[in-house]
Amino acid sequence: MAQKAIREADGKNMIARLLKEYTNGTYNIENKFLSIGPQTDLKKLPTTYKWLTKEKLVVKPDQLIKRRGKSKLLLLNADWKDAEKWIKERMNKPVTVGTVTGILDHFIVEPFVPHNENDEYYLAILSQREGDQILFHHQGGINVGDIDAKAVRMTIPIGSYPTASDIEKQLLVNVPKERKTLIAGFIEGMFKFYADLNYTYLEINPFVVTANRIVPLDLAAKLDDTAEFVSGKKWGDITFPSPFGRMLSKEEAYIEELDSKTGASLKLTVLNPEGRIWTMVAGGGASVIYADTITDLGYMSEMANYGEYSGDPNEEFTYLYAKTILDLMTRKKNPKGKYLLIGGGIANFTDVANTFKGIVRALKEYQKKLQENKVKIYVRRGGPNYKEGLRIMRELGEQLGVPIEVYGPETHMTKIVSMALKGGN
Repeated sequence: MAQKAIREADGKNMIARLLKEYTNGTYNIENKFLSIGPQTDLKKLPTTYKWLTKEKLVVKPDQLIKRRGKSKLLLLNADWKDAEKWIKERMNKPVTVGTVTGILDHFIVEPFVPHNENDEYYLAILSQREGDQILFHHQGGINVGDIDAKAVRMTIPIGSYPTASDIEKQLLVNVPKERKTLIAGFIEGMFKFYADLNYTYLEINPFVVTANRIVPLDLAAKLDDTAEFVSGKKWGDITFPSPFGRMLSKEEAYIEELDSKTGASLKLTVLNPEGRIWTMVAGGGASVIYADTITDLGYMSEMANYGEYSGDPNEEFTYLYAKTILDLMTRKKNPKGKYLLIGGGIANFTDVANTFKGIVRALKEYQKKLQENKVKIYVRRGGPNYKEGLRIMRELGEQLGVPIEVYGPETHMTKIVSMALKGGN
């Protein structure tokens, strides 16, 4: 499962379009959530969205930024003239949130909903190994505090759906009686929405109850992007933005594009282009372990990249992935040389020899540059056809004139990190 965050406007528009479908038409969220980007013509918007000039508005950045209110990135109870001015003053301008600085380039505009604090509630649904979990708290909003300690929880086994009655009994103990039925039905529908559309995380803090209706005021959500072939039509035209303050490099964007074209998983984050330690790791869990080991050995500042290839990518995709890393790795020489760690756990279904063929193609192509950069390669792998894969790698080292040390599952997965960086100590 690959979890990717979406914009608040995309999540809210999805709820407005589809919640009726999951509640037999009982719950109707008005589709008045407008996304504004750098190319949006602000002058033309009121003609298309007439409610902009008829209602009081809320404006905030829509770039995966947390605690926007506390960072003074929130305009409340404004008319369109003030909203337009507020956006123009901030569009394409840098802002620092906590320790992260980024450029503001996307905003969400929606109607302002007058309410009291006791109208605010907290709801989150998240995926876990044993099933999904619903978190609810009868006091939501900006000052919700430690939700892990406060929330009432309900675990839903895989393939199951909670009923409104069960939700009311287990989660709504502290909700006024006259609101229980309304909120229970809303949560029941939201869970169906969450499960059917392949969300992995959905937090609404707060949603408000006013005039016997429910309105989501603030939303954060993630989708399983590998389920696009199942749910993509219902998602509509959405984007998966980068975290605030981080722009994808050309190479990272290229790998992301490759990832979108395969059922396998290809991920790349460049941490330090001049670092000496590069990794080509099979499996998300293994990539974390390798990164932790490099850090524990005191070489975090030399760690050049983070990422993974998994899900049995074919030879061509693996070749293109490896080629991208090798290109980055050999652009600038270091007199001390560099290390390439090709590792992973014991694969369940990935054909090790087949994926290694793609890596071998890339290594052959970069033979001269690998020699010039004094690259030493350490390989550790296990799984289907691993002996053939290791044999190919072992022979490749002799052909290339590049040091390649090869190890199978009898060697601890992270031992090659110590071998490379500490001489095996």
